[in-house]
Amino acid sequence: MNVQEAKTHLSALLARVAAGERIVLARHGKPIAQLVPLDPSPRRQLGFLRGSVDEAFFEPLPNDELERWGA
Repeated sequence: MNVQEAKTHLSALLARVAAGERIVLARHGKPIAQLVPLDPSPRRQLGFLRGSVDEAFFEPLPNDELERWGA
């Protein structure tokens, strides 16, 4: 599909992509890009490592430490 046509029908193209279709965009008949559906990002699993965090971890950092980090 040429870019100009894609501009005109963008909403419809996005609906097709959302349904799983891949669409190639062309300029002057030469393919330049693809519209593809995004893969849903995998959800991270929290707590999969052993160990624990000491309560001191959540205390504010001392001023000298903050300065070293540029804060």
